[in-house]
Amino acid sequence: MIKSQDIKNGTCIRMDGQLYFCIEFLHVKPGKGNTIMRTKLKNVVTGRVLEKRFNIGEAIEDVRVERRPFQYSYAEGNDYHFLNQETWDDVTIAKDLITGVDFMKEGDVVDVAPGFFNNYLGPQKMAILATKGNLKQLEQRKGNIAKREEKRIADAEALKSQLEGIKVKVDVQVGEEG
Repeated sequence: MIKSQDIKNGTCIRMDGQLYFCIEFLHVKPGKGNTIMRTKLKNVVTGRVLEKRFNIGEAIEDVRVERRPFQYSYAEGNDYHFLNQETWDDVTIAKDLITGVDFMKEGDVVDVAPGFFNNYLGPQKMAILATKGNLKQLEQRKGNIAKREEKRIADAEALKSQLEGIKVKVDVQVGEEG
């Protein structure tokens, strides 16, 4: 826990179950009353910026965040795979949780906050580690989806063959105006 007066740019705090980075702060001493800390906080997941005022001395839960180099490996549907350059762990993150994903190319090394995974993505079940077991489970799901898609296509082909022999005649009557 930190006190509100300890907030600085880059400080990560947990508030209302969400993680926020401080992007701007200001100590304000109004003419009357107590000193307050006026901050602009950016939601780590949504990117939404909000202004929040804290009374001086108010306790706030801080979150330790370290940035580590991750290499962007490949995209698979809406999932993006990153390789930790230190431990060689493969982490899968959904596209909508990544800022600037459209500008990344395979092999790019980016700084990722592993605390973001441990403190938010993992517990919220938004991302999982790409372990052998998880990858096997993913392959099974993909196989099931492929089988369902093949069955749907086969059913559509059967319907197509049934409809090919049918002729439809439409009588249209034309009036005086066209």
